[in-house]
Amino acid sequence: MDPGQQTSPLPQPSAEYFSWDYRLQLIGLGFAFYAVVFFLSHLLSVPLSRTYNSLLAKEKVFWNLAVTRAVFGIQSTVAGLRVLTEDSLLTRDKVRGQENWSWFNVLTATGFFVFENVALHTSNVVFWSFDLPLATHHFFALSGFAGAVVWDSMGHFLPMVTLLLEMSTPFTCISWMLLKAGWACTLFWRANQWVMIHTFHCRMVLSYYMWWVALTNWRGLTTHVALFPLLVFFTGLTLLTFILNPIWTHKKTMQLLNPVDWNFGNKATPVKTHAS
Repeated sequence: MDPGQQTSPLPQPSAEYFSWDYRLQLIGLGFAFYAVVFFLSHLLSVPLSRTYNSLLAKEKVFWNLAVTRAVFGIQSTVAGLRVLTEDSLLTRDKVRGQENWSWFNVLTATGFFVFENVALHTSNVVFWSFDLPLATHHFFALSGFAGAVVWDSMGHFLPMVTLLLEMSTPFTCISWMLLKAGWACTLFWRANQWVMIHTFHCRMVLSYYMWWVALTNWRGLTTHVALFPLLVFFTGLTLLTFILNPIWTHKKTMQLLNPVDWNFGNKATPVKTHAS
Protein backbone atom coordinates (compact mmCIF):
# COMPACT_ATOMS: atom_id res chain seq x y z
CA MET A 1 0.00 0.00 0.00
CA ASP A 2 1.22 3.52 -0.77
CA PRO A 3 2.42 5.05 2.52
CA GLY A 4 0.49 8.18 1.67
CA GLN A 5 -2.72 6.27 1.02
CA GLN A 6 -5.21 6.27 3.85
CA THR A 7 -7.76 3.59 4.51
CA SER A 8 -11.38 4.56 4.01
CA PRO A 9 -13.14 5.59 7.21
CA LEU A 10 -15.44 3.02 8.73
CA PRO A 11 -19.11 3.91 9.32
CA GLN A 12 -20.08 5.42 12.65
CA PRO A 13 -23.30 4.47 14.47
CA SER A 14 -26.40 6.37 13.37
CA ALA A 15 -27.69 9.05 15.72
CA GLU A 16 -31.01 7.18 16.06
CA TYR A 17 -29.30 4.48 18.11
CA PHE A 18 -28.73 7.10 20.81
CA SER A 19 -32.44 7.90 20.96
CA TRP A 20 -34.17 6.11 23.83
CA ASP A 21 -37.40 5.84 21.86
CA TYR A 22 -35.60 3.98 19.09
CA ARG A 23 -33.71 1.80 21.55
CA LEU A 24 -36.88 0.78 23.35
CA GLN A 25 -38.51 0.00 20.02
CA LEU A 26 -35.70 -2.40 19.09
CA ILE A 27 -35.65 -3.96 22.54
CA GLY A 28 -39.41 -4.45 22.21
CA LEU A 29 -38.90 -5.85 18.72
CA GLY A 30 -36.43 -8.40 20.06
CA PHE A 31 -38.84 -9.36 22.85
CA ALA A 32 -41.81 -9.63 20.47
CA PHE A 33 -39.90 -11.59 17.81
CA TYR A 34 -38.73 -14.28 20.21
CA ALA A 35 -42.14 -14.41 21.90
CA VAL A 36 -43.61 -15.11 18.46
CA VAL A 37 -41.02 -17.84 17.89
CA PHE A 38 -42.00 -19.39 21.24
CA PHE A 39 -45.72 -19.48 20.45
CA LEU A 40 -45.15 -20.48 16.82
CA SER A 41 -43.13 -23.45 18.06
CA HIS A 42 -46.13 -24.53 20.11
CA LEU A 43 -48.61 -24.04 17.27
CA LEU A 44 -46.50 -26.07 14.84
CA SER A 45 -45.51 -28.78 17.29
CA VAL A 46 -49.09 -29.65 18.26
CA PRO A 47 -50.11 -30.93 14.79
CA LEU A 48 -46.66 -32.12 13.69
CA SER A 49 -45.11 -33.90 16.67
CA ARG A 50 -46.52 -36.80 18.64
CA THR A 51 -43.55 -36.49 20.96
CA TYR A 52 -44.55 -32.93 21.84
CA ASN A 53 -48.14 -33.94 22.57
CA SER A 54 -46.93 -36.68 24.92
CA LEU A 55 -44.88 -34.29 27.05
CA LEU A 56 -45.87 -32.86 30.39
CA ALA A 57 -46.84 -29.18 30.44
CA LYS A 58 -43.48 -28.17 31.95
CA GLU A 59 -41.63 -30.12 29.27
CA LYS A 60 -43.69 -28.45 26.54
CA VAL A 61 -42.61 -25.04 27.86
CA PHE A 62 -39.00 -26.19 27.87
CA TRP A 63 -39.40 -27.53 24.31
CA ASN A 64 -40.63 -24.17 23.05
CA LEU A 65 -37.94 -22.32 25.00
CA ALA A 66 -35.34 -24.62 23.44
CA VAL A 67 -36.55 -23.72 19.95
CA THR A 68 -36.54 -20.02 20.83
CA ARG A 69 -33.02 -20.24 22.24
CA ALA A 70 -31.86 -22.08 19.14
CA VAL A 71 -33.09 -19.26 16.89
CA PHE A 72 -31.34 -16.72 19.12
CA GLY A 73 -28.24 -18.90 19.02
CA ILE A 74 -28.16 -18.56 15.23
CA GLN A 75 -28.42 -14.76 15.43
CA SER A 76 -25.73 -14.67 18.12
CA THR A 77 -23.35 -16.93 16.23
CA VAL A 78 -23.60 -14.78 13.10
CA ALA A 79 -22.93 -11.61 15.13
CA GLY A 80 -20.02 -13.19 17.00
CA LEU A 81 -18.36 -14.59 13.90
CA ARG A 82 -18.81 -11.25 12.15
CA VAL A 83 -16.94 -9.34 14.85
CA LEU A 84 -14.07 -11.85 14.78
CA THR A 85 -13.70 -11.98 11.00
CA GLU A 86 -14.61 -8.49 9.76
CA ASP A 87 -12.54 -5.31 9.87
CA SER A 88 -14.74 -2.88 11.78
CA LEU A 89 -14.64 -0.13 14.36
CA LEU A 90 -15.22 -2.83 16.96
CA THR A 91 -12.00 -4.65 16.12
CA ARG A 92 -10.00 -1.43 15.71
CA ASP A 93 -11.14 -0.08 19.07
CA LYS A 94 -12.11 -2.93 21.36
CA VAL A 95 -12.97 -0.54 24.19
CA ARG A 96 -15.22 2.04 22.48
CA GLY A 97 -15.90 0.80 18.94
CA GLN A 98 -19.56 0.67 17.85
CA GLU A 99 -21.43 0.29 14.56
CA ASN A 100 -25.07 0.11 13.47
CA TRP A 101 -25.13 -3.68 13.20
CA SER A 102 -23.61 -4.10 16.67
CA TRP A 103 -26.20 -1.72 18.17
CA PHE A 104 -28.97 -3.70 16.47
CA ASN A 105 -27.67 -6.93 18.01
CA VAL A 106 -27.14 -5.38 21.45
CA LEU A 107 -30.70 -4.04 21.53
CA THR A 108 -32.48 -7.10 20.12
CA ALA A 109 -30.39 -9.38 22.34
CA THR A 110 -31.47 -7.30 25.32
CA GLY A 111 -35.06 -7.88 24.23
CA PHE A 112 -34.41 -11.61 24.02
CA PHE A 113 -32.86 -11.72 27.48
CA VAL A 114 -35.85 -9.83 28.89
CA PHE A 115 -38.14 -12.43 27.30
CA GLU A 116 -35.92 -15.28 28.51
CA ASN A 117 -35.97 -14.06 32.11
CA VAL A 118 -39.73 -13.48 32.05
CA ALA A 119 -40.35 -16.95 30.59
CA LEU A 120 -37.90 -18.67 32.92
CA HIS A 121 -39.15 -17.14 36.14
CA THR A 122 -42.81 -17.42 35.16
CA SER A 123 -42.19 -21.12 34.49
CA ASN A 124 -40.39 -21.44 37.83
CA VAL A 125 -43.37 -19.95 39.66
CA VAL A 126 -45.97 -22.01 37.79
CA PHE A 127 -44.12 -25.32 38.11
CA TRP A 128 -42.33 -24.69 41.42
CA SER A 129 -38.85 -25.27 40.03
CA PHE A 130 -35.54 -23.44 39.96
CA ASP A 131 -32.38 -24.00 37.92
CA LEU A 132 -29.68 -21.96 39.67
CA PRO A 133 -26.96 -22.17 36.95
CA LEU A 134 -29.45 -21.22 34.24
CA ALA A 135 -30.97 -18.41 36.31
CA THR A 136 -27.48 -17.08 37.07
CA HIS A 137 -26.57 -17.19 33.39
CA HIS A 138 -29.74 -15.29 32.43
CA PHE A 139 -29.28 -12.69 35.17
CA PHE A 140 -25.77 -11.79 34.07
CA ALA A 141 -26.70 -11.90 30.38
CA LEU A 142 -29.53 -9.40 30.88
CA SER A 143 -27.53 -7.23 33.27
CA GLY A 144 -24.55 -7.14 30.93
CA PHE A 145 -26.49 -6.18 27.82
CA ALA A 146 -28.73 -3.74 29.68
CA GLY A 147 -25.54 -2.15 30.96
CA ALA A 148 -24.27 -1.78 27.40
CA VAL A 149 -27.50 0.04 26.55
CA VAL A 150 -27.48 2.37 29.57
CA TRP A 151 -23.75 3.13 29.53
CA ASP A 152 -23.73 3.67 25.79
CA SER A 153 -20.15 4.87 25.40
CA MET A 154 -18.69 1.40 25.96
CA GLY A 155 -17.62 -0.58 22.92
CA HIS A 156 -19.41 -3.58 21.48
CA PHE A 157 -16.50 -5.90 20.74
CA LEU A 158 -16.79 -7.89 23.97
CA PRO A 159 -20.62 -7.99 23.88
CA MET A 160 -20.51 -9.41 20.35
CA VAL A 161 -17.90 -11.99 21.35
CA THR A 162 -20.10 -12.82 24.34
CA LEU A 163 -22.96 -13.57 21.93
CA LEU A 164 -20.76 -16.14 20.21
CA LEU A 165 -20.94 -18.20 23.40
CA GLU A 166 -24.44 -19.08 22.21
CA MET A 167 -22.92 -21.18 19.40
CA SER A 168 -23.76 -24.33 21.37
CA THR A 169 -27.44 -23.46 21.82
CA PRO A 170 -28.88 -24.81 18.52
CA PHE A 171 -27.13 -28.14 19.11
CA THR A 172 -28.39 -28.42 22.69
CA CYS A 173 -31.90 -27.78 21.35
CA ILE A 174 -31.57 -30.58 18.78
CA SER A 175 -30.02 -32.90 21.36
CA TRP A 176 -32.82 -32.49 23.89
CA MET A 177 -35.68 -32.69 21.39
CA LEU A 178 -34.31 -35.87 19.78
CA LEU A 179 -33.61 -37.32 23.21
CA LYS A 180 -37.26 -36.82 24.16
CA ALA A 181 -38.28 -38.38 20.85
CA GLY A 182 -36.30 -41.51 21.72
CA TRP A 183 -33.65 -41.08 19.01
CA ALA A 184 -30.64 -41.19 21.31
CA CYS A 185 -29.52 -44.44 19.70
CA THR A 186 -29.28 -42.90 16.24
CA LEU A 187 -26.09 -41.84 14.50
CA PHE A 188 -27.52 -38.36 13.90
CA TRP A 189 -28.09 -37.78 17.62
CA ARG A 190 -24.58 -38.92 18.47
CA ALA A 191 -23.06 -36.80 15.70
CA ASN A 192 -24.98 -33.77 16.97
CA GLN A 193 -23.81 -34.57 20.49
CA TRP A 194 -20.18 -34.64 19.35
CA VAL A 195 -20.56 -31.29 17.63
CA MET A 196 -22.31 -29.87 20.69
CA ILE A 197 -19.51 -31.03 23.00
CA HIS A 198 -17.00 -29.48 20.61
CA THR A 199 -18.86 -26.14 20.76
CA PHE A 200 -18.74 -26.27 24.55
CA HIS A 201 -14.98 -26.69 24.36
CA CYS A 202 -14.93 -23.75 21.95
CA ARG A 203 -16.91 -21.77 24.53
CA MET A 204 -14.18 -22.44 27.07
CA VAL A 205 -11.47 -21.31 24.65
CA LEU A 206 -13.56 -18.24 23.80
CA SER A 207 -13.87 -17.34 27.48
CA TYR A 208 -10.06 -17.46 27.79
CA TYR A 209 -9.82 -15.19 24.75
CA MET A 210 -12.23 -12.74 26.39
CA TRP A 211 -9.97 -12.66 29.46
CA TRP A 212 -7.00 -11.92 27.21
CA VAL A 213 -8.81 -9.10 25.39
CA ALA A 214 -10.03 -7.60 28.67
CA LEU A 215 -6.65 -7.74 30.39
CA THR A 216 -4.69 -6.41 27.42
CA ASN A 217 -7.15 -3.49 27.24
CA TRP A 218 -7.36 -3.04 31.00
CA ARG A 219 -6.32 0.60 31.03
CA GLY A 220 -8.90 1.55 28.41
CA LEU A 221 -11.69 -0.44 30.08
CA THR A 222 -11.09 1.08 33.50
CA THR A 223 -10.89 4.56 31.95
CA HIS A 224 -13.86 4.51 29.58
CA VAL A 225 -16.26 1.91 31.02
CA ALA A 226 -18.36 2.53 34.13
CA LEU A 227 -17.82 0.48 37.27
CA PHE A 228 -21.18 -1.36 37.22
CA PRO A 229 -20.87 -2.93 33.73
CA LEU A 230 -17.24 -3.80 34.51
CA LEU A 231 -18.27 -5.61 37.71
CA VAL A 232 -21.07 -7.45 35.89
CA PHE A 233 -18.75 -8.44 33.04
CA PHE A 234 -15.89 -9.76 35.16
CA THR A 235 -18.17 -11.47 37.68
CA GLY A 236 -20.13 -13.15 34.89
CA LEU A 237 -16.98 -14.10 33.01
CA THR A 238 -15.47 -15.59 36.18
CA LEU A 239 -18.56 -17.69 36.85
CA LEU A 240 -18.73 -18.75 33.21
CA THR A 241 -15.04 -19.67 32.97
CA PHE A 242 -14.62 -21.55 36.21
CA ILE A 243 -18.11 -22.89 37.04
CA LEU A 244 -20.78 -22.84 34.34
CA ASN A 245 -18.78 -23.85 31.27
CA PRO A 246 -17.00 -26.74 33.06
CA ILE A 247 -20.28 -28.01 34.56
CA TRP A 248 -22.16 -27.88 31.26
CA THR A 249 -19.27 -29.39 29.28
CA HIS A 250 -19.01 -32.27 31.75
CA LYS A 251 -22.76 -32.92 31.70
CA LYS A 252 -22.97 -32.91 27.91
CA THR A 253 -20.01 -35.27 27.67
CA MET A 254 -21.57 -37.67 30.18
CA GLN A 255 -24.85 -37.44 28.28
CA LEU A 256 -23.13 -38.82 25.17
CA LEU A 257 -22.09 -41.89 27.16
CA ASN A 258 -25.41 -42.20 28.98
CA PRO A 259 -28.35 -40.47 27.23
CA VAL A 260 -30.19 -38.84 30.11
CA ASP A 261 -32.63 -35.97 30.32
CA TRP A 262 -30.87 -33.90 32.97
CA ASN A 263 -33.66 -31.34 33.02
CA PHE A 264 -36.54 -33.59 34.04
CA GLY A 265 -36.09 -36.30 36.62
CA ASN A 266 -32.52 -37.24 35.69
CA LYS A 267 -33.81 -40.49 34.23
CA ALA A 268 -32.77 -42.25 31.07
CA THR A 269 -35.22 -41.55 28.26
CA PRO A 270 -36.68 -44.73 26.76
CA VAL A 271 -35.95 -45.38 23.11
CA LYS A 272 -39.06 -45.18 20.94
CA THR A 273 -39.43 -47.01 17.70
CA HIS A 274 -41.99 -44.72 16.08
CA ALA A 275 -41.43 -41.24 17.49
CA SER A 276 -41.64 -37.92 15.76
